[in-house]
Amino acid sequence: MTLDRDALFIGGAWAKPATDAVLEVVSPHSEEVVARVPEGSAADIDAAVAAARRAFDEGPWPRMSPAERIDVVQNLSGLYAARLEEMATVISTEMGSPISFASLAQAPAPWMQIEAFLAIAREFPWESIRPGALGPEVMVRHEPVGVVAAIPPWNVPQFTVISKLVPALLAGCTVVVKPAPESPLDCYVLAEILGEAGVPEGVVSIVAGGREVGEHLVRHPGVDKVAFTGSTAAGRRIGAICGEQLKRVSLELGGKSAAIVLDDADVAATIEGLKFIGLMNSGQACVAQTRVLVSRAMHDDFATALAEAVAAMKVGDPLDPASEIGPMVARRQQERVEGYIGIGQQEGAKLLTGGPGRPDGLDRGWYVRPTVFAAVDNRMRIAQEEIFGPVLSVIPYDDVDDAVRIANDSAYGLAGTVWTTDQDAGVDVARRVRTGTFGVNTYTMDFAAPFGGYKESGVGREFGPEGLAQYTELKSVYLASPEM
Repeated sequence: MTLDRDALFIGGAWAKPATDAVLEVVSPHSEEVVARVPEGSAADIDAAVAAARRAFDEGPWPRMSPAERIDVVQNLSGLYAARLEEMATVISTEMGSPISFASLAQAPAPWMQIEAFLAIAREFPWESIRPGALGPEVMVRHEPVGVVAAIPPWNVPQFTVISKLVPALLAGCTVVVKPAPESPLDCYVLAEILGEAGVPEGVVSIVAGGREVGEHLVRHPGVDKVAFTGSTAAGRRIGAICGEQLKRVSLELGGKSAAIVLDDADVAATIEGLKFIGLMNSGQACVAQTRVLVSRAMHDDFATALAEAVAAMKVGDPLDPASEIGPMVARRQQERVEGYIGIGQQEGAKLLTGGPGRPDGLDRGWYVRPTVFAAVDNRMRIAQEEIFGPVLSVIPYDDVDDAVRIANDSAYGLAGTVWTTDQDAGVDVARRVRTGTFGVNTYTMDFAAPFGGYKESGVGREFGPEGLAQYTELKSVYLASPEM
């Protein structure tokens, strides 16, 4: 079965692209082209925004009741659930996520998001009455923000598309999705699902393309809000453009999260947890806990045990269910990660496992060796800059206050964990670390709760009622009684 496509999904229908430009999707494992799809142009974006604008300004979708929109999204949920295995395989093929992770998170988690947003939407205060401070009652309405530009990254493409698309749809918005050029194929599956679900004409368009196409979409005067997940550098650019235009924006950006291991932690359970939250998706995750903070008394033994566990992880073909670490998404990412490994060595960190060079037995593919550094100073670049690959840094601390200080000594504030047998002590640490999400002996994203970051990790929140509210404008209607 070929993965090639020759059309774009514009306004809910398949359309001929404006140019003959093509995106070649290259397997990170084989380095061979696995699909060719149209590369969207500015003209295609213009057509998509025009369709979204008409559907919002004139069409039925924003004027439906929330219950009617919920019914359509419920159809979407059922159709999505039927294609989870296909979605997982497509994502593994296009960007190299291990199929074990893709089957656990890349495909099922977006469907879980849909279900969570449906439950939230059923209870959401779309319209409520409150007493007025000056006498008359006040009606407070949540109205759709308008045309939304949704821009996901390549690392968790469906996870980040659904976190924007579904709350926007439930709120009554229309949406133009611009997938990353490395990972356009999963959105073709999504487009087919949308076409079957009963989403009205014009409400959703999907146009894959590169940075210039993305900036054209962000700048487009027909767009009311931009929702972006990606690098902090790109987020700064998008935020600046939206600021100039006073356009609504939400940004989910980078991270350099810390896992704080207290002296009473269960070492074996902690290391198992850190293997997942530090190296999930081959380390290509914004929430990855890549700074491991351990007391000086525990540092050497813990770092050695962690390195042994990481060294035992299977690196290989992402479609092999036994693979725990897959390739980087592109050659440039492989080179970037290897560059940071070299920086760590130059900075004087102690290399315990991994290091530069291709993993044994892999003569092709954009693989890097899973790497653990010990005796890392938090001022080193490998502790301050987002590497986005399978590289962990073990950092010693003096006491709990020092651990919290080190955790907070970062430009980012997205995620974090603490590992301890004393839950009260763990919660105390959680209250002190300045991040948008934090786990005690675990880390997960609960779709009923807001997700996002402090500092350079972003602006706004996804998930929960707070995430749904990001796609609404608030209107106050002052109600005077007729006799007044």
